Amino acid sequence: MASSFGPSALATPANAVTTTRLVLAPLLCGLIIVSGPAYGTAAIWSVLAATDGVDGWLARRMGTTRSGAFLDPLADKALVLGAMWALVVDGGFWWLPVLLITAREVGISAFRSYWGRRGLAVPARFWAKIKTVVQSLAVALALIPPIADRHAWVAEATLWVAVVLTLVTGAQYLLEGSRATAAGGVRGIVRSASGEILREGT
Repeated sequence: MASSFGPSALATPANAVTTTRLVLAPLLCGLIIVSGPAYGTAAIWSVLAATDGVDGWLARRMGTTRSGAFLDPLADKALVLGAMWALVVDGGFWWLPVLLITAREVGISAFRSYWGRRGLAVPARFWAKIKTVVQSLAVALALIPPIADRHAWVAEATLWVAVVLTLVTGAQYLLEGSRATAAGGVRGIVRSASGEILREGT
């Protein structure tokens, strides 16, 4: 399908979904801290996590934008990291795995932003997308009352699997970025990657 919106467009359906997720992220975090695991909170989380695929689908059909490329990963990080730290405050997650995930996400986001301004596009890979799914699943499990109350180890084990995937994919990004700059240099990469807008930044 031909693009309906140009790269500079701001008011797009995809951006509307992304902005809604971003606005609701702090409200969800507050709900987790106040009420803890609850079916209602788990349902809200599941809907918000699922909309990550919705705005991506809309962007692919109607045209990716520079604003979407910035807002989409920001909304992802705000939702996932915000929910995880809210669970740390509530006692559902240990702080160490959440800190490891946070350090990787912030570090790789800075890495991609730095090289993106110089024309090096580092797209999301398959295992990075799986990592995002496992992170969301860990949060969902920690919000379901029977699991949180009697089988907390299930959510904790899933969280540690997310940690492994998060660190491995982070190392993959760094390695691929180093190989790209060593192979072609930044100037050559600028020519080959110019004009490419990435919506996903996991």
